[in-house]
Amino acid sequence: MAIKKYTALIGLLCLLASGSYAQIGTSYDVQDSSLITRKRLPQHNEFMNNAYPFPAKPRNQWEVGIKGGLFNIFGDVPTVFPTFGGGIHVRKALGYMFSLRGEFMYGVGKGLSWKGRGSGINKAWEAEGYGVAPFGIVFDNYRTVMKDLNLQAIISFNNIRFHQAKSNWNAYGIVGLGASWYKTNINALNDGGNPYNFSSITVANIYKERKETKNQLKDLLDDSYETPAETDGDARAKLGGNTLLGNFHFGAGMAFRVSPRVNLAVENRFTVTKNDLLDGQRWQAARTGNPERPFGSILTPDYDTYNYFTVGANFNLGGKSTEPLYWMNPLDYAYNELNAPKHMKLPKPILDDADGDGVTDQFDLEPNTPANAPVDSHGVSKDTDGDGVPDFKDKELITPTQCQPVDADGIGKCPEPACCKELREGGFIGGSASQCNIGDLPSISFTGRTVSLNNDSKAVLASVAEKIRTNPNCRIAVIGYGESSKSAQQLSWDRVNAVINYLVEQEGISADRFIFKYGEGGGDPNTVDLRDGTAEEGPNAVPAPHPNLRRRN
Repeated sequence: MAIKKYTALIGLLCLLASGSYAQIGTSYDVQDSSLITRKRLPQHNEFMNNAYPFPAKPRNQWEVGIKGGLFNIFGDVPTVFPTFGGGIHVRKALGYMFSLRGEFMYGVGKGLSWKGRGSGINKAWEAEGYGVAPFGIVFDNYRTVMKDLNLQAIISFNNIRFHQAKSNWNAYGIVGLGASWYKTNINALNDGGNPYNFSSITVANIYKERKETKNQLKDLLDDSYETPAETDGDARAKLGGNTLLGNFHFGAGMAFRVSPRVNLAVENRFTVTKNDLLDGQRWQAARTGNPERPFGSILTPDYDTYNYFTVGANFNLGGKSTEPLYWMNPLDYAYNELNAPKHMKLPKPILDDADGDGVTDQFDLEPNTPANAPVDSHGVSKDTDGDGVPDFKDKELITPTQCQPVDADGIGKCPEPACCKELREGGFIGGSASQCNIGDLPSISFTGRTVSLNNDSKAVLASVAEKIRTNPNCRIAVIGYGESSKSAQQLSWDRVNAVINYLVEQEGISADRFIFKYGEGGGDPNTVDLRDGTAEEGPNAVPAPHPNLRRRN
């Protein structure tokens, strides 16, 4: 009957497990420092700074549980079912697989033999008058109240998963040590305080007749269990009138997660004690015919054991903590980080750029641009004025449209101005009207690497401006020197630009009357020359060649 009950219950739990295999969420946030104990904060900080590859173990909840089920003793007297067992426990995870549990159990076991015997009657029965006629036959029985307190190591088998974040069921094994204390009584006297006359019971000689014998015994016996069973006396330690024993136990269980704080569990524990009197009867090989005791010699001890099968509810307690670690998959964080990195220190990607123009070869539409040539976002050489000559070759970066097409150096030929054409057509070209008689013009000197005009230079430029105004047919070439480096070229440009800007902005000379020349060779880099440029060609404004090197006043 008991076997059928176990089978039905286990089958029901397996059915629940088969329907409860879904993934139930992801891991905790390993970057959340509020989940880390003070002791492990140094490791957490090293992990966050990418100085240590492993995150710190989080603070996790305690589990408390209450359970109830079946308790029975395996001894010399067959067990009577059902008998009750229950208890409470406290459990704490040491890691993702191992945890410790302290458990208290209370159980009541009963037994009744269906085989009578007239020899080997123990002292407890003899003290009540058994062993002599008319009470020469005894049917062993007992009622044992068992308590134990244990420390258990528990290993979880299935929380480390490779193909899902978590499972909502957890299988585990149990092994532990503890203390058991018990008291056993036998039912030797009837309501009147007299021994039972078992001679009226039909003794079963074969196994199949035991049911009839048991029914007769149940009709005869009351439920008093008034007589203390045989014990080892002072040879055993005592605890409150109970016999105290050490125990070793092992078992297995399965828990089903209902919510992050509640789970239901079923488990079975088998306990071994070094004692043969848990059922009040010593093993004696003289009791031949007992199929459960086929071996042994007279007075050879055969230690009793007990089994504890329960169903219980467990509750997780604790704030600012994760679930107990045995409900979590340690691979969950690693897999999530590989899939979508949030903390992983990734190396900076290195992409090829053969021509060094700052545009990677994958996106470079002109992969062989000369060194230092300015390019656009696609790696193509810039052509600021759109004249077909790239800027790194163009000696005239801004050629007006009307002056194009240009030559191989990017220099265009502008059409004759209308005013000159009118003078030529009117017969003035070749005479005094077309000639520039401005004469020699002074140079402007700069000191160090300055681009500012001092008062002396401004006075000189005032006199130059007066000459330009009195010679309207003249164009003035403003020339700066310095071609040895980018820095020298830019400094030359800045000084020419400063001179022209002063004459235009402060003296009111039209910008069209100047020819802008910079970076020329053969002159003093600290000097800007002005000369008659009427017969020359060139722009009156040029973009800064190296704007990032410009100097400010």
